[in-house]
Amino acid sequence: MSKNILFVCVENAGRSQMAEAFFRKFASKHFTVSSAGTTPSSELNPIVIQVMREIGIDMTDQLPKLLSASMIENSSKTINMGCMDKESCPSLFVKDVLDWNISDPKEKSIEEVRVIRDKIKYEVLNLVKSLEV
Repeated sequence: MSKNILFVCVENAGRSQMAEAFFRKFASKHFTVSSAGTTPSSELNPIVIQVMREIGIDMTDQLPKLLSASMIENSSKTINMGCMDKESCPSLFVKDVLDWNISDPKEKSIEEVRVIRDKIKYEVLNLVKSLEV
């Protein structure tokens, strides 16, 4: 049986999308992964797509998705990328939620987005290691 991993942020245009892509790349097939936002953007941040392409991950077909209660209920592990609190999204905090507190890449320079990307990769690798033990 696979375990569902869910990455959440507000617009689902940057952080959670990068986390989903990294998790898909590094985790075993025993997991399914998705990402979503409370107020999804119409498209991914183009700089996020660019910095992920630099390291060989193509995200051009990814689209922002709206977070639903069923996504939260069906996840075995939910990760808040660091953008929500109990007041703005109470349903997110019903279960044990990891909070990574990662900066939003929106309106950041490409150099700043690379730093964010690398932090997300580090966090995802640690998460994969802990889940596969």
